Amino acid sequence: MRLRRLRIEQLRQFRQPLEIRDINPGINLFVGPNESGKSTIVRAIRAAFFERFKSNSVDDLQPWGDSSAAPSVKLEFDWQGECWTLTKSFLKHKRCDLNIAGRLFNGEEAEEKLAQLLGFQFPGRGASKAEHWGIPGLLWIDQGTGQDIDVPVTHAQSYLKSVLGKSLGEVASSAGDALIVQVERERAVLLTSTGRPTGEYSEIQKKYVECEAALKALDQDIATYRQQVDRLGELLQHRDTDATRPWEAFRHQAAQASAQLAEVQGWEQAQQREEKERQHCADSQQHCRDQLAIFAKQQEDLALRASDRHRAAATQSDLQARRPLLDAQLAQARMRYHTAEQALRLARQREQRALLVREASQLDLELSEIENKLSQSRNLQAQLLEQRSQLQANRIDATSLSRLQALTREISELDIAQQSVATRLQFELLPAQHIQLGDEALSGQGQRLLLEPVDLDLPGVGKLRIQPGGEDIADLARRRQTAQASLSALFEALQVQGLSQAEAYAEQRRTLQDDIKRTEFQLGSLAPQGLDELSGRQVLGRQRQQALERRLADLPEPDAADITVAVAEGRLEAAREQLKVAEQAISRFDKELSLANQAVDNAHTEWQRLQDAVQAPSRQEREKALNAQLAEQRSRDTALQASLAERRRQIDAANPDILRQDIQRFTKSADTLQNEAQQRTLELASLQSRLEALGANGLEEQRAELARQFEYIGRRHAELQRRAAALELLLGLLRAKRQALTRRIQAPLQRHLNHYLQLLFVQARLSVNEALLPEQLVRVVNGSEAHEDFAALSFGAREQMGLISRLAYADLLKEAGRPTLIILDDALVHTDQQRLMQMKRILFDAAQRHQILLFTCHPDNWQDLGVAAVQINALAQRSI
Repeated sequence: MRLRRLRIEQLRQFRQPLEIRDINPGINLFVGPNESGKSTIVRAIRAAFFERFKSNSVDDLQPWGDSSAAPSVKLEFDWQGECWTLTKSFLKHKRCDLNIAGRLFNGEEAEEKLAQLLGFQFPGRGASKAEHWGIPGLLWIDQGTGQDIDVPVTHAQSYLKSVLGKSLGEVASSAGDALIVQVERERAVLLTSTGRPTGEYSEIQKKYVECEAALKALDQDIATYRQQVDRLGELLQHRDTDATRPWEAFRHQAAQASAQLAEVQGWEQAQQREEKERQHCADSQQHCRDQLAIFAKQQEDLALRASDRHRAAATQSDLQARRPLLDAQLAQARMRYHTAEQALRLARQREQRALLVREASQLDLELSEIENKLSQSRNLQAQLLEQRSQLQANRIDATSLSRLQALTREISELDIAQQSVATRLQFELLPAQHIQLGDEALSGQGQRLLLEPVDLDLPGVGKLRIQPGGEDIADLARRRQTAQASLSALFEALQVQGLSQAEAYAEQRRTLQDDIKRTEFQLGSLAPQGLDELSGRQVLGRQRQQALERRLADLPEPDAADITVAVAEGRLEAAREQLKVAEQAISRFDKELSLANQAVDNAHTEWQRLQDAVQAPSRQEREKALNAQLAEQRSRDTALQASLAERRRQIDAANPDILRQDIQRFTKSADTLQNEAQQRTLELASLQSRLEALGANGLEEQRAELARQFEYIGRRHAELQRRAAALELLLGLLRAKRQALTRRIQAPLQRHLNHYLQLLFVQARLSVNEALLPEQLVRVVNGSEAHEDFAALSFGAREQMGLISRLAYADLLKEAGRPTLIILDDALVHTDQQRLMQMKRILFDAAQRHQILLFTCHPDNWQDLGVAAVQINALAQRSI
C-alpha cells in the first residue's frame, strides 16, 4: 500500500485546505515546531479510516470556535495495482465516498471495504477507540505511545492470526481461516461475541418468554375469575344483613356510656380541687412545725454555747501559766548560740591567716620570676622595633622584585619585536631641502624607525601616509610604552634607580625578615600575651602582695588553745538546733494562746447572740401563734381526708376507665360494621362489572389458542438452542487449532525481529509469547548473556523494542499480501544519539519494503535519514 496524496480542509487548525502530494513510497519526513499541525495530520488520517462519517462524536475535528465547519479528508493510495480514492466529510456534511479503479462505493459500504482491507472495525456507536483500530492501531504510533506494545497487539491479535496464517501455507478458503470465519458467521447469526442470543434466536427466545408469561397470566386470570364468582355469592348474602343497619345499636350504647362518663368526670374535678386544698393545708402545717423546731434548736444551741465558753476560759488560763518557763528556755538557747558563733568566727580567721601566709610566700616567688622575664622582654622588644623599622624602610619584597624583573624582560622582548617589524625610512635630501615627517622636519640624510602610522609631507608634491610594519607594529609600540610607564612608576614607588639596586635591597629584606622571626620567637616564649600583659601581671602581683599584708595585720595571731573550724562548726550547729527547738516551742505556744483567746471571744459573742434572741418578747408571741395555727390546720386536714375518701369510693364504683373503653369499643364496632357494609356494596358493583367483562373475553378460548402458539415456539427455540450450542463447541475446537497455528507463526515473526535487532544489538534476540507479544530481550553484556523482561527495560529501550516489533509485524503482513502503512508521530524522542543512529539504519532498511510517514519537531536529529524534510508550515502557506 502506498499513500500518494492527502488533502485536509476545515479540520482543527487547518481551516483552509492543506494538501500533501507526491508522497514517497519509502520514508517521508515531515518536520515542524510544536502546534504546527503534525498531530492534526495524523488525526486526520486516523479519522478518515477509523471514524464513521455519520458519527456525532468527532467534535474535536472542528476548528476552534467554528461550530458550522464540516471537516473533510481526502486520501489517494495504491493497492495491488489499483488506485483507491477515499473522500470523507463529517458533522455538517456527512458523506463517505470510495472509488476503487472506477468502482464506486458510498456510506457504510465504503467504510466496511476499508475496514476489511486494513484489518480494523468500526464502533457500534460513539467515537472510535483503540480496541477498534486493529492492524493500523499497531502500525500507527501516536506521541508518547511507542513503548506501549501490549495493548495494540492485543487489539490486532485476531487480525494478525487470521491474516498471517497464510504465510505458513494455511489456505483460509479451504479448511483454515475460512472455516473459522464461516463458523463465526453462522454463530454470529445466533449468538453475540459474549455468548448472548441475537437475531432470530434472540427473537424466538423473547417470544418464548413472552408467550410463557402470557400463558401464565391467562391461567392467573382464569383462576381469578373463578375466585371472583365465589366472592360475588358471599357479597349477595351479606347485602340483606346490611340493610337492617346493625351498627345503630352500638352507637346508642356508646351515647349512654358517654353520659355516665361526663357525670364521673365532674366528681373527679371536685376531687382534684379538694386534693389541692389538702396539699395547701399540709404545707401550712409543715411550715408551723419548721418554725417551732427552729425555736427549740435555739434553746439547745444556747446551752451548748455556755458550755463552750467555760471550756475556752479554762484552756486560756492553763496556757498563760506556761509562759515564764518557755521564755527562760529561749534565753538560754540564744546565749549558747551566740557563744558558739563567736568561737567559729575566731577559728575561721585563724585558718584564713594560715592560708594568706602561704599565698604571700608563693606570690613572692612569682613576682621574682615575672620581673626577670619582663627585663629580658623589654630588651628584645627594643631590638624588634629597630629591625622592623629597617624592614619598613626597605620596600623591595619578592613580589615587587618579580614584577620589576617581568617588566624588564617584557620591554626587552618588545624592543626586539619592534626592531624586527618596524618600517625603516632612510632619506638623503638635497641641500636646503627638507620634508616633514609628522611633527619632525627632516633634512640632510639619515634614517628613522617608524613604529606607528605617520604622514610624510613633500612640499610642492603632496602628502604620503606610511603604515609601518603591518597591523602589529602599533600594538607593539603601545604595549612597550605601557610596560615602560609601568616600570618607571614601579621604580619611583620603590625608590630605586635600577634592577640591580632592587635585587640588593631584596636580599637585605630577606635577612631582616629572618632576624625578626627569631626575635619574635624569643619574645613570644618570654611573653606569649605581650609585654603589657606581663607588666600587668607584675602590677597585679604587687597589689595583691600589699593587700595580703593589710589583711594579715587585721587577723589575730595563732594560739595553742585554738580549736579547729570543723569543731567550731559542730558546736554552732548543735547550738542552732537547740535554739530552733526553743523558738519553735515558743512559736507553737504563741499560736495556741492566740487561738485560745480567739475561742474565748467567739464563744462569748455567740452565747450573747443566742441569749438575746431567746429572751426577745416577739419570739414568745410568734411561738404561741404558730402553735394555734398548727392545731387549726390539723382539724381542717382531718375533714378534707374524710371528704376525699368518700368521693373516691363513688368514683371507683363508677369505674371511669371502663366507661371510656366502652365508648371506644361501641364506637369502633359501629364504624367497622358500617365501613364493611359500604366496602361490600362498592365491591359488589365492581365485581359484577369485572365478571361481565371477563365473561365476554372468552378466557378459555384464548388460553387454548395461546397454548398452541407456545408449543410451536418451544419447538423452534429448542432447535435454535441446540444449533447455537453445536456452533459454540465447533468454534472452540477450531480456535484451539488456530492456537496451534499461532505457535507456528512465531517462527517467521522471530526471524523478522532478529533481522532488525542485529542492527541494534549484535548477537541479540527478542522472544515473543503465544500472544505474539515481545517477552524477553537476550543480549551479550560484559561477555555473558543477559536476560531482561520487556517490561523491566528502560523507557527508551522499550520504545526502541516497540518500534522494532511493529516493523517485524509489518514484514509478516507484507509477506501475507496485506497492505502496510507505518506512521510515527514524534517517535524515539527518548533515544540517545548512539542508539538513534542505529534506529535510523533500521528505519531506512524497513523503508525498502514499507511506506513510512515520520512526523517530528526535532529536524536536526533526522538530517542523515537520507530523505528531504517536508516543512509543515511551508505546506500550509503553499496551500493558502
